[in-house]
Amino acid sequence: MAIAVDESLEHYTEDHRMFRAGFRKFVAAEITPYHEQWEKDGQVSRELWLKAGAQGYLSMDVPEEYGGPGIRDFRFNNIVAEELTRAGATGPGFGVHTDIIVPYIIAYGTESQKKKYLPGCVSGECITAIAMTEPNTGSDLAGVKTSAADKGDHYLLNGQKTFITNGMMCDLVIVVARTNPGERHKGMSLLLVDRGMPGFEPSKKLHKLGMHAQDTAELFFKDVKVPKENILGEEGKGFSYLMQQLPQERLSVAALGIAGAETALEHTITYCKERHAFGKPIGAFQNSRFKLAEMKTEIVIGRHFVDHCTLLLNRGELTTEVASMAKWWCTEMQKRVVDTCVQLHGGYGYMMEYPVAKAFVDSRAQTIYAGSTEIMKEIIGRSMGF
Repeated sequence: MAIAVDESLEHYTEDHRMFRAGFRKFVAAEITPYHEQWEKDGQVSRELWLKAGAQGYLSMDVPEEYGGPGIRDFRFNNIVAEELTRAGATGPGFGVHTDIIVPYIIAYGTESQKKKYLPGCVSGECITAIAMTEPNTGSDLAGVKTSAADKGDHYLLNGQKTFITNGMMCDLVIVVARTNPGERHKGMSLLLVDRGMPGFEPSKKLHKLGMHAQDTAELFFKDVKVPKENILGEEGKGFSYLMQQLPQERLSVAALGIAGAETALEHTITYCKERHAFGKPIGAFQNSRFKLAEMKTEIVIGRHFVDHCTLLLNRGELTTEVASMAKWWCTEMQKRVVDTCVQLHGGYGYMMEYPVAKAFVDSRAQTIYAGSTEIMKEIIGRSMGF
């Protein structure tokens, strides 16, 4: 079933269409046949990451000198998100890796850090994670308790993180830690922590409501000696770096929201044509037609907004406020659309063999992670002078 993406718009080129066609084939061959098993396993295979890297589907913006294609065009990132969503493939943590984590290394890493990590990020040999959230600290990033005490030639890292995507499989994790306990925002730094460093271990996979194939874990750090050369950027600027990168992260989630709503609507239109009641397709009833019309209208509005934001990001003009608008509106719209699609499916909408039921549980986190809807509204409100 084709996803409702209007590729005739000017911002899609032949290169984008070819990339989409290639990645769609990759998903059909390398992800869809195995995703059900990965749901049971709680994570995808490492082989998938290597195959994706070999085909050029990871970290497209890494410069050529570090093994990447050097494509600084977020439209390609959105295509990956859309095609995974179209297939119901919530397991691969490609988006977190490519859209969110690797850009930190590109933007703030030293030359030696880039040479050490970026080639593996492109090839799939180095799976990344970012550790912000703590058991008692979610949206208030400045309140993190994980500490990194200065011990001369290294930091001694102690703390706990939770809800970490790619947490069990990660080879490299960017840890948000407090290097100056006397400061709040200016006391935070970003540390590059490698798998195998003594004292660092993923604790357990978390049992989530949905997205069961996506590796999500708790991480523990006990007296981890992190060399000074593993600090990312400058000490004390971690909070500033996070704020600079969050617009791209939130746009990434907004793109997932649009793709998720489009896919749910496509499935529902098909169902409403095939399912009959009282002698005619249920889509022929006025209530069904009105609901479908409402959803299509909202999706088209959201699609144009996300595409506009993507072009702004490509030009370096996407602001925190606009990205926050995209994130909250698109994910809340996705939640409304998927819920309505379940309702139109009737009892079958509650059956997990129907894609809309899986979409219902998989999409619920969209309005929570990367900044909840309430935090997005707070950011927008403050930008208005309140």
